[in-house]
Amino acid sequence: MPRRLPAVRLRGATGAVILIAGLTLAGCAPEATETPTTSPSASVESTPSASATPEGPLLQPDGSAEDNLPIFSAVTEQVWASENRTSGRAYVDALVAAGFDRNAMQVTQDLTTVGNPVESLQFSVSWAGEECLVGQVGPSTGEPVTVVVDQLAEGRCLVGNTRPIDW
Repeated sequence: MPRRLPAVRLRGATGAVILIAGLTLAGCAPEATETPTTSPSASVESTPSASATPEGPLLQPDGSAEDNLPIFSAVTEQVWASENRTSGRAYVDALVAAGFDRNAMQVTQDLTTVGNPVESLQFSVSWAGEECLVGQVGPSTGEPVTVVVDQLAEGRCLVGNTRPIDW
């Protein structure tokens, strides 16, 4: 059976190039932290998001990653428009508030090794152990980029060192 190509939907003209470069650069970090993946239907919280309105996208726990890209993108854009746009925690917390499973997430560091804000911040949600919703924001990205990609062989969504989501 031929391997299915990943479903990708980009927001922004140079999003794909920036996302690939960002994920490649994330691979330069010294070590990776394992993040367990879970089935979305087993662990998605039922708390509705403040950003999910009847007119806006809603989380579809039994849907595919592609089905949930609109809510993932909407949450990403909402945080990007806020004063917390450079905080990985803000993206994680907003995605959790929208119903995504915190235990299925990864996020990169907010600061470089010398304490400067990162040029690119990535965050992800593993979906059904097969695909990943991945977001990238930052000064080098311009507008937020959100995509659906196949999960990596190691069961992760992001390459390289990610920070623990322990709050």
